[in-house]
Amino acid sequence: MSHSNSNETDNQEKQVNDTEIEAKQEQILKQLLVPDARLRLNNIKMVKPELANLVENYLIGMVTQGKLNSQISDDQLKQILLSLQQPKRDFKITRR
Repeated sequence: MSHSNSNETDNQEKQVNDTEIEAKQEQILKQLLVPDARLRLNNIKMVKPELANLVENYLIGMVTQGKLNSQISDDQLKQILLSLQQPKRDFKITRR
């Protein structure tokens, strides 16, 4: 019984730590992005959550390294999105 209780406690602690980390990330992103860019990122999160997470992690990494010290505009966010997206593959169909 005590083993299952310790697992539950560990899981609860992990959830608390995860929510604290997410709250810190949200705070950093609120300060970093202008409102239009924040709105764009939230819209992307609804459609492509993995891309939004990639962008968020990239931005937070740049801030923690000290490479970003001003707010990111919507146009700058668009450029970051374009650079992080994998290029689309073009298929050419020829009919005979």
